[in-house]
Amino acid sequence: MQNNKQSPRSWRRYGILGVFLVALLGFGAVQLWPAASPVAEAEPVFAEDGIAIRGYDPVAYFTADKPVAGSSAHAFEWNGVTWHFANAEHRERFAAKPEMYAPAYGGYCAWAVAEKGELWSIDPHAWHIVDGTLYLNYSDAIQQRWEQDIPGFIKKGDERWAQIIVDS
Repeated sequence: MQNNKQSPRSWRRYGILGVFLVALLGFGAVQLWPAASPVAEAEPVFAEDGIAIRGYDPVAYFTADKPVAGSSAHAFEWNGVTWHFANAEHRERFAAKPEMYAPAYGGYCAWAVAEKGELWSIDPHAWHIVDGTLYLNYSDAIQQRWEQDIPGFIKKGDERWAQIIVDS
């Protein structure tokens, strides 16, 4: 009959090796499988007093086709800021797919990002949806400038936003 017992010294060696391997694999897993959206989590978001879009409901732009004030009673934390919603249904929609409803360029003025490469605040009433993406602007006057060449400003804005993200 064979003895399968190992000496206490062998167990210690395997125990230390096991702890080392578990720690190494755990660290490797973090590196191999990052968070679901590492770029989105690093993007700056316009948030006055920590509230995105000055408290307006991002989902309402798509469903009501107009800006609708949100409520702190239907708040949701995402991307480091608080988002307000008009109702629980909108909050749940956003929570399921925030990238679908969150405004382009972190909710900063689309024209300023494109034309100036700068981050300007917004007026929630100066907005436009293009190809399923919400764009916000600083004011009605800036909105009118942006509407003169929406495709051109989006192209420049996308390029400049990528650089803004890197510089942040």
